[in-house]
Amino acid sequence: MGKPVDPPAGGGDIEPIDLKAALEERYLAYALSTIMGRALPDVRDGLKPVHRRIVHAMRVLKLDPGQGYKKCARIVGDVMGKFHPHGDASIYDALVRLAQDFAIRYPLIDGQGNFGNVDGDSAAAMRYTEARMTDVATLLLRGIDENAIDFRPTYNEEDEEPVVLPGAFPNLLANGASGIAVGMATSIPPHNASELCDAALKLIDKPEADIDALLKFVEGPDFPTGGIIVDSRAVIREAYATGRGSFRVRARWEREEQGRGGYVCVVTEIPYQVQKSKLIEKIAELLNARRLPLLADVRDESAEDVRIVFEPKARTVDPALLMESLFRLTDLESRVPLNMNVLSGGKVPKVMTLKEVLAEWLAHRREVLVRRTAFRLAQIDRRLEVVAGYLIAFLNLDEVIRIIREEDEPKAELMRTFELTDLQAESVLNLRLRSLRKLEEMELKREHAALREEKAQKEALLASPELQWKAIAGEIREVKETFSKKTRIGKRRTTFADAPAHNLDDIAGALIEKEPVTIVLSQKGFLRAMRGHLADFSGLTFREGDGLKLAFHALTTDKLVFLSTNGRAFTLGADKLPGGRGQGDPIRLAFELEDEQDIVTGFVVDPTCKRLVVSSDGNGFVVGEGELLSGTRKGKQILNVSGKVRLALAQRVAGDHVATVGENRKMLVFPLIQVPEMTRGKGVRLQRYKDGGILDLKIFSLADGLSWTDPAGRVFQRSFDDLLEWRGDRAQAGRLVPKGFPKSGRFSG
Repeated sequence: MGKPVDPPAGGGDIEPIDLKAALEERYLAYALSTIMGRALPDVRDGLKPVHRRIVHAMRVLKLDPGQGYKKCARIVGDVMGKFHPHGDASIYDALVRLAQDFAIRYPLIDGQGNFGNVDGDSAAAMRYTEARMTDVATLLLRGIDENAIDFRPTYNEEDEEPVVLPGAFPNLLANGASGIAVGMATSIPPHNASELCDAALKLIDKPEADIDALLKFVEGPDFPTGGIIVDSRAVIREAYATGRGSFRVRARWEREEQGRGGYVCVVTEIPYQVQKSKLIEKIAELLNARRLPLLADVRDESAEDVRIVFEPKARTVDPALLMESLFRLTDLESRVPLNMNVLSGGKVPKVMTLKEVLAEWLAHRREVLVRRTAFRLAQIDRRLEVVAGYLIAFLNLDEVIRIIREEDEPKAELMRTFELTDLQAESVLNLRLRSLRKLEEMELKREHAALREEKAQKEALLASPELQWKAIAGEIREVKETFSKKTRIGKRRTTFADAPAHNLDDIAGALIEKEPVTIVLSQKGFLRAMRGHLADFSGLTFREGDGLKLAFHALTTDKLVFLSTNGRAFTLGADKLPGGRGQGDPIRLAFELEDEQDIVTGFVVDPTCKRLVVSSDGNGFVVGEGELLSGTRKGKQILNVSGKVRLALAQRVAGDHVATVGENRKMLVFPLIQVPEMTRGKGVRLQRYKDGGILDLKIFSLADGLSWTDPAGRVFQRSFDDLLEWRGDRAQAGRLVPKGFPKSGRFSG
């Protein structure tokens, strides 16, 4: 390593700085710059600096709605050169967005050429596209030449730019905004301008109006791409009352009949800011991955309007369930966030409620009105002074002409002779000869009277807050009329509805391809699903030393329940099981099963059926199969057991009597009604034993009698009368099993 360089003698210009403090100071400056000058919109005009500069530059270029278009390259060049010292790409991107009617609810720019589309295609290069302002932009600028707002020097101090626009249009909420700053972000969806005007008028009429009064007018967001909001009114209210929340937006769809009972689902509006091409690409991927079993095909038949066609697998498919499966897995349903974090007064970042945003906009409109009125008043005073000078000149025309013709300094002489002000004397000297006709004098007198009347009105307006609010209300009504819901641009596009209440299991089932499978569990706990319903289980193969424990038929859409020896019920979807090509996976990978515990039985859940669960010591109760379902790997405790007692049996209830057989080979038959129905517990005693516990159990109908099968496969039947000796009540000891009962003590031999 080289020798360290010593600082010059006397320290030179080197100043030691604490690195931590320097980084904090610089990062804070960067953060403030991002918050104030880039990412967050101003609550008063709803614009970020780049948008404000684009609109101002277009005003300077005189690109009014009635004028011709100019190349976007020209506009971007002016914005970059005079006002916004950043890259041309970022300026052009901002300009393009202000012209996109699918991104902005009320576009500020009228674009000519390719400005992108809802598929996500980008706009043409700025040298090919042209633009001019829309009526919305002119509303935002109204009064800018009348000292309505402050100007500040541009970045190079060669020019001036507006600090904020007058904002005669409720732009922040009408067009929304989004941006990410340092440590904070904003996301405001678009709204309906007519509704915002109604809410603002309500606030002028009753400043103390609460959020509920305003929400009678502002129903919720109104997206340029339409769609349906499926949130409850309570959720929407909470979002506007706090300034934070989100909205669930769904695509608008309808069923279209195809003849012969066939149909297709046609989507005509997709959620806000969802790219159509990516949406269809995602649906096609899910279709290929067989995750949309109800869907046969998807087609994009869009032209000017959106038209996405979904073809069902079969005409029997429920269209609502098909669309629900699409809403679950794709962006046909998306969440639009609301985070009204804006610059209050152009300076303070703050999360505002709906009422606060409207109140600040109205306060700004009042300030603009007062400043414009004061400006007009100054103009009137100046003109009155000039007109008064003209009238004096007309009354003394010959003397005025003489002074102008003969005096060396006519201005000073005029001021002295007629007591004119400097402005009046200058105006008289600049009079044209053609203005000296009699008619002009009469017009001047009329103008003087009209100006005096206007001055009185303006002074009264400045003196009366009531008149000011009345004037503001008039301006807002004018905007409301322009963007009325009866007009094409003002008509509400997004509607509201409650999401269809489909059973979650139905929806989950709709996302799984329905196929028959055979569930196989080996004695050592390996679980698998064989394709199809196997009639013969003898051909199943297992690992060495392993064999079949249980096997049953199911469908991939079924829910399976496995009961363990410690009385817990575990749930598993039949579609989640490994295929039957191998020997299966250990069941302990699917559940959190304790080492000393084992699976007793498994079955397909039928919520309409019930099970009699029994512990090894002969206690039990009836439980609905639906109660056995759980959503966790730990399962659900059903039968409470302790010590050496374990869950022994879980028989499906299909009859009115129970026959139990103990390890002591005693059998008891009693009515099923004596066993209580519970969701969890130890249960009640079914049969009493001195030693041992229960061995087997069967539920049967007394009218049909009790049957069992011996090891040789012979079936034995005992009728109602034959069972008289064993019939009794629950918890009795019973009698020794009938003659011919299997030596194993089980009803199945």
